[in-house]
Amino acid sequence: MSDSSPLPPVRLPAEAELARDALATPLLSRAVRLARWAGPGTRVGAGGELVEEQLPAAAAELGLAVDGDGDDGEGIAFASEAWQIAVDTGLVEIVDEEEGTVTAGEELGVIASGSPADILGLWLGALDVVLADASVPDLDDLVGAMDLENGSGEIDFSQLEWDPEAEAEFLEGVLGNLYLLTVADGGGAGDAPVPLPALAASMIVPDDMGEPTDDVLEQVSDAMMRLDDQFRLLDPVGLVEFQPVDEALMADIDDAASDEPVDESDVSRYGMVRLTPLGLYGIRARMLEAGVDAPAVGDLADKGADVLLDSTSGFPQAAAQAEIEQWLERREPLGAARELLGAARGADEGAPLRRLRCQQALSLVGGAAEPALREVLDDPELGGLARVWLAEHGCADIPAPSEDLVFWLTVDTIAAQLSLEGNSDELQALVEGLAAQHSGFFAAAWRVEHPATADVLEAMGRLHPDKKVAKEARKAAFKARSAAQ
Repeated sequence: MSDSSPLPPVRLPAEAELARDALATPLLSRAVRLARWAGPGTRVGAGGELVEEQLPAAAAELGLAVDGDGDDGEGIAFASEAWQIAVDTGLVEIVDEEEGTVTAGEELGVIASGSPADILGLWLGALDVVLADASVPDLDDLVGAMDLENGSGEIDFSQLEWDPEAEAEFLEGVLGNLYLLTVADGGGAGDAPVPLPALAASMIVPDDMGEPTDDVLEQVSDAMMRLDDQFRLLDPVGLVEFQPVDEALMADIDDAASDEPVDESDVSRYGMVRLTPLGLYGIRARMLEAGVDAPAVGDLADKGADVLLDSTSGFPQAAAQAEIEQWLERREPLGAARELLGAARGADEGAPLRRLRCQQALSLVGGAAEPALREVLDDPELGGLARVWLAEHGCADIPAPSEDLVFWLTVDTIAAQLSLEGNSDELQALVEGLAAQHSGFFAAAWRVEHPATADVLEAMGRLHPDKKVAKEARKAAFKARSAAQ
């Protein structure tokens, strides 16, 4: 992804749960079974692959069917793939290359006695192998592109019209976009899969393009079919859950006599994909290795309240809630409340949103926080927040707020919402409600000694649908700016 803005945090299961998922993936579980099956009589070729005559026995060990006439079927292909993963990840080691003998590798012990982190490390190794394989075109095409004239046996990439680095970068970019779509929608593996055409378009169609040209649409179609092949390979390693492109649809497209449009409600026929929790873990691990800042919920659990409030200010609501909950779990309620209130103070641009996150956190603390809230009742920046909390928790003897405090809290709240959501429908409804409830709101609001007063009034002028009220807001904003100079 080219965007340098920080990524939202990802919500991941515990490592133990992820490790169980890793061991249950078809590809790794098959590789482990073959590593345990291999013995003194197992023979491999020069590249570590099982010799052809042993592939049927390997497939049978995995419970996979083999064609009776000896043709390579799915069972043979799956067994060959699983064996290669076992070799490449160290589950199996080649003892003698000339004789082609093997033995159990050191990594096989990880399966029985390794920590969750060790198992996940093994799975990441398998993922690297599969991603590399997914970036390689069909073997038949490669053979056709061999430079046979000079006898070098090397691949002539110019004949193949294939750039291995570009292909790998494209797949990494697609997975990065899929990761971003997932974490932006709440931080964890969601229920809604992404249509394959939309994912392909995210890599091909420029953001500022209106109606895509025929050439661009053709590129999207080509990319979609490449991704269909690649995700078929990535599904067995547990990175994604993938519904392939409907083969019947491809037949319809190839049929020149069929020119009926496909119903948009049937978009799933074009393929659907989503990252699994294990997939989120894997893509994040690769991002971190590449130097990308890819936070996870729980990263802030041992940080101070100032870091918590500042960092969660830019998080989606669900991710912020999850991060705050983990932070609170490590602290006693009253001390946490005092720390949060102390960190919420400030007149800088980010302070209103910090106070909004502070309110969110305090709502989770419960009644034990009451002493901390009463201690700040006279604080000009926290007194309004404290009164709201005490009222919501049914506390008695809450001092009435001054008019100045009410207006200050109103400006602070709108400033926080502007930072969080921009000109949203919810904020417009809030603005309309304020103007309707307080006929003299703008006449008093411009005098509020808050750093964001003028910006808030200008926003209210933009958002209010009534031209007369909007004009009052803009006049009040002008007065506020003049008074501040």
